[in-house]
Amino acid sequence: MIYNLRNLEEMNITDITKADRNSLVNIDTVKIDASLPIEERMLSFLEQIKNPYCFLVGNAPVKVIFKNKGRTLDDAVKNFLTDLKSN
Repeated sequence: MIYNLRNLEEMNITDITKADRNSLVNIDTVKIDASLPIEERMLSFLEQIKNPYCFLVGNAPVKVIFKNKGRTLDDAVKNFLTDLKSN
């Protein structure tokens, strides 16, 4: 899937209470190669998680929400993947 602002916005408005659980990816199955450059780690994460706003943690559906004046999804994913390399 090619990620762009439009489809990310569509993913963001997904109602987690109505989402098909079979379409949600369990974040425990996402594997990131920390030796890759950050851009490739981000792309790998997005390809594996499918929807970075809605996914499963164990059996629990999770919806990620960012406030308008807080960190962006891009910032959060970059920080997360950067931390993987430093550990």
